[in-house]
Amino acid sequence: MGSSSQIITIHAQAPAKPALGDTCNGCGVCCAAEPCPVSLALLWPHQAPCRALIWSDSAQRYLCGMVSEPARFLRWLPPSMNAAASRLFKRWIAANTACDADVALTE
Repeated sequence: MGSSSQIITIHAQAPAKPALGDTCNGCGVCCAAEPCPVSLALLWPHQAPCRALIWSDSAQRYLCGMVSEPARFLRWLPPSMNAAASRLFKRWIAANTACDADVALTE
């Protein structure tokens, strides 16, 4: 099998990618490299970076827009369902748990 490479762009102030399995720190590498199951199921087009990847100046990290602001990306979502959708998506992608981006980085 041949190897493939991909160029992703990350905010200059983003934290460094943690080691695989270490605590998520919002580096954004996973969402910049490929869409997650939530994005694949609900957002179109299916592309990288995920269009719901949001940089937070105040937190100095990336956030998942489908967790922090689902109605912004799902215009059909009733406002009364925003909190429930956020909880569901957070659980579905295991947000803020462990790093699962198995990618090699070069600068």
